[in-house]
Amino acid sequence: MIELTNLYMFILTSFLLCLAPGPDNIYVITQGMTKSKKAAIVTTLGLCTGLIIHTSAAAFGISIIFKTSEIAFNLVKYVGAAYLLYIAYQAFKHRNAPLDLSVQNSKTELKKLYVKGFFMNVLNPKVSIFFLAFLPQFVSPQNGNVPLQMIILGLIFMVLTVIVFSAIGIAGNILSSKLTKNPNIVKYMNILTSFVLGSLAIKLAVSSR
Repeated sequence: MIELTNLYMFILTSFLLCLAPGPDNIYVITQGMTKSKKAAIVTTLGLCTGLIIHTSAAAFGISIIFKTSEIAFNLVKYVGAAYLLYIAYQAFKHRNAPLDLSVQNSKTELKKLYVKGFFMNVLNPKVSIFFLAFLPQFVSPQNGNVPLQMIILGLIFMVLTVIVFSAIGIAGNILSSKLTKNPNIVKYMNILTSFVLGSLAIKLAVSSR
């Protein structure tokens, strides 16, 4: 089992990492601001489902491929950047569409947001490398099965991420709920969303291992 000292330190560090501004929580807060609380939470769940893939990859050594192979890293990186640009284009294209929460909260739309969040996370090879570097710091071979320890830590990180990101998304929605009644504000928020996603895509495309 994982030592309690390591576990407490991991939880504290993970909590602070979740709070630190980054592509994922910025995307979640824009979903809360431009759509709804449900949209922010579902997006969070999609992003965190992607963490299961990264945790498994780190636990069983698959992430080492991204760390050692520039071709593999760049392939996933550019696919991820292209996907972000596509979402950014969609947000800009529909910038003048009125805000309709009955549509935004429909099962179909929420499913789309979940899938978007999942692929945003999975198609970022830097997350795999981060997990490969981060998780082993809190495990010890003396405490038993190392992959199992890493999986447990990954699940804890995922739960913390769900809680923190959901709170961030809800806070963003509360702050913007009065403003969204103005059609022009909604338009500017959609433009902001496309700008944020486009910026994240460029940042990912020019990133290195």
